Amino acid sequence: MDARVEYEPQARLIELAQRGGAMAALDFGPPERSVDIVFSHANGFNARTYRTILAPLAAELRILAIDLRGHGASTLPATVEGRAGWDEFRDDLLALLEAATDGAVVLAGHSMGGTSSLLAAAARPERVRALALFDPVLVHTPGQRSEDDPAVANSPLVQGALRRRAEFPSKAAALEAYRGRGAFRTWSEAQLADYVEAGFRDTADGEATLTCRPEWEASNFRSHNYDPWGAFQATRCPVRILRAEQGSTARLDDRLPELEATGRIRVETVPGTSHFLPMERPDLVRQTLRSLTS
Repeated sequence: MDARVEYEPQARLIELAQRGGAMAALDFGPPERSVDIVFSHANGFNARTYRTILAPLAAELRILAIDLRGHGASTLPATVEGRAGWDEFRDDLLALLEAATDGAVVLAGHSMGGTSSLLAAAARPERVRALALFDPVLVHTPGQRSEDDPAVANSPLVQGALRRRAEFPSKAAALEAYRGRGAFRTWSEAQLADYVEAGFRDTADGEATLTCRPEWEASNFRSHNYDPWGAFQATRCPVRILRAEQGSTARLDDRLPELEATGRIRVETVPGTSHFLPMERPDLVRQTLRSLTS
């Protein structure tokens, strides 16, 4: 008989007073265990999107999957005007580590969440045991404010986010509109349902509205302002990068020899995957996380 206990993820709000609000999280695994992994999502998504990917690990590990600022149920302020860039997410992560973890943890994340994890590990290397980055965004040129670049401000990602439909008659209507279309073509039904459940909230008039507003999603696409290569140099832990075979945002080919020469940074291109690699290969996500916590 399998004696392992099944743990349903518990929704939490973790106060980060110095950051101006609370960070929402799904807490997977034994509550008496110290946190092993903090997992951050991609731009426009939320922690619940990754529930089916992370839940099978809950019998052996404790994982906090968080809603970044401006996403899901987090109440941290999301102000577009005058943004400093993705260092906001770094500093939120560092505050979360102080508030909700003991000792060093594995920081993991998809896309923007992976990059934010990298920046946090560079700032506080003693708090990070390892990094697991799933097609992180590694595109910025140091010293250039990305929102001042017309090519960035007018990019298809920015314009697509600004055109995103924010209101639906119901969550069920949103689910039907997304099913099998666009970015969601390779997602399972459960993954899509989880994204919609936490990606929309009910309004007073009975409709459903996005929890990540289109203007905030667009701002994230055009306000990077970080130096990933300096961040890699500042980290001290093992780093695993899984990047997509098609349409990857981990644009590091010219830096690959430099990164791998460290002996602690490993990069793997996963055949048959798109930028939504975690949804397409959840088995590899789990395998990677297990290997970094063993």
